[in-house]
Amino acid sequence: MRKIVFIISTLLVCAACKNNSKPVLDTTVKSESEDVTKYPSDVMPFMDEWKILLGDGTHTDSLMNFEKKDFFYVSNDGTTDWVVYKTPNSGVTSRTSSNTRTELGQIAHWVPETGGKLTGTLKVQHVSTSGDARAAASYSVVVGQIHSGEGHENEPLKIYYKKFPDHKKGSVYWNYEINTEGDNSERWDYSTAVWGHDMSVIGDSPNVYPEEPKDGIELGEEFSYEVNVYKGIMYLTFTSEKHESKTFTKNLITSEYSNESDIPQQIRTLYASIGRDGTEQPTAYAGELQYFKQGAYNQTNGKNPEDNMIWNTGANIYNGDIAKQYANGSYAEVWFKEATLGAGTPPKE
Repeated sequence: MRKIVFIISTLLVCAACKNNSKPVLDTTVKSESEDVTKYPSDVMPFMDEWKILLGDGTHTDSLMNFEKKDFFYVSNDGTTDWVVYKTPNSGVTSRTSSNTRTELGQIAHWVPETGGKLTGTLKVQHVSTSGDARAAASYSVVVGQIHSGEGHENEPLKIYYKKFPDHKKGSVYWNYEINTEGDNSERWDYSTAVWGHDMSVIGDSPNVYPEEPKDGIELGEEFSYEVNVYKGIMYLTFTSEKHESKTFTKNLITSEYSNESDIPQQIRTLYASIGRDGTEQPTAYAGELQYFKQGAYNQTNGKNPEDNMIWNTGANIYNGDIAKQYANGSYAEVWFKEATLGAGTPPKE
């Protein structure tokens, strides 16, 4: 009997040893977010046609499978993936600007006569909550541009979103910067309202804001733009679900500001404090290389407004500490869910 018990016990121990030698199956199911990083180039495959400068000075010409948290990355709002562009009021910026940006720059260049087309569907999530209300650039961010690569390197187009701190609704407007005749120190931007105010509507004192726009765009509200340059003419289209669609046309190869008498009253009033009243060369941007830009080009900086009441906004910058700026509202953040880049096309009849 003892022999039988010993044999059974030995068999059970061996069986247990054999079972323990088998690999244990991992039945844990990992979520897609744990296994796969989604990059901006997954949301917008056209990233191979761009380079980027981030608000901390990071620059790269290779955007496929590239991201940088807190500046350029993908976020999902529960239903849709968005490419996030975020930049502080103060950081490292480009050679020709005092303002930080996390912004794409088109690699290929073109002339107005050849043209090109850029589209975008976006929502602005945040603009700086500090600044001087008298300074036209305060509380604003540029979400799309045409930039010249030659001559004065001016900007025939900048598309803005701006919202004053006490307002629920902000404004969308676009600026045309003249390609100055002679000395570029006399340059200026003419501003045209899309929804809400144009750039010239400012406060009476540093903390007193103008009337809130009745037809403005809220933070987090989607809108779209199309910039179509064809045979020297720029055609702009702006659409939003809750607003009337707007279209504009601007000649980029024949100036309407080549004489002193052509200078708009908006410019004479807004730029009086800094004495800019130049004229544009008659051919405007004809034959000059251009390229598109898209993202978040923060217009709110920490420079002294008394030195330039247009572009110096006196915002809080916390000695350039980016983490402190993000924590205290001193940044701009723009989300894009769709965008395209291509050749200019004949305008719709």
